[in-house]
Amino acid sequence: MSSYLLTVLTKKQEVDAIIRDTIDKVLVLRFGRASDPVCLQLDDILSKSAREVSKFASVALVDIDITFIPSTVFFFNAYHMKMDFGTADHTKWAVAFHKKQDFIDVVEAIYGGAMKGKLIVSCPLPTE
Repeated sequence: MSSYLLTVLTKKQEVDAIIRDTIDKVLVLRFGRASDPVCLQLDDILSKSAREVSKFASVALVDIDITFIPSTVFFFNAYHMKMDFGTADHTKWAVAFHKKQDFIDVVEAIYGGAMKGKLIVSCPLPTE
């Protein structure tokens, strides 16, 4: 279990504070439950990738019940960053990443778009 390496948030105030206080980096928030097997797999990928993306991204886990578990949401300078995944919902990544490099590619694409002033970017991963 690698989630102990990442910040875990359980209160709305904590989530609001980290969104507000993360400046000039992509903030990656994984919403879900640490007891969920899919969340555990995603947490493992996030924790293994956190060091590699640390210059331009911060990763935290939000341990709450939501409709789609897990859901990964991205912010930049308190703005909700959206990604066109080829689905109708551009607001969140509602599945686990299968490979560490997939996560890194997504975060790099969001950071690159954010640095150009974009609030929505295209997903760099293949549609399958």
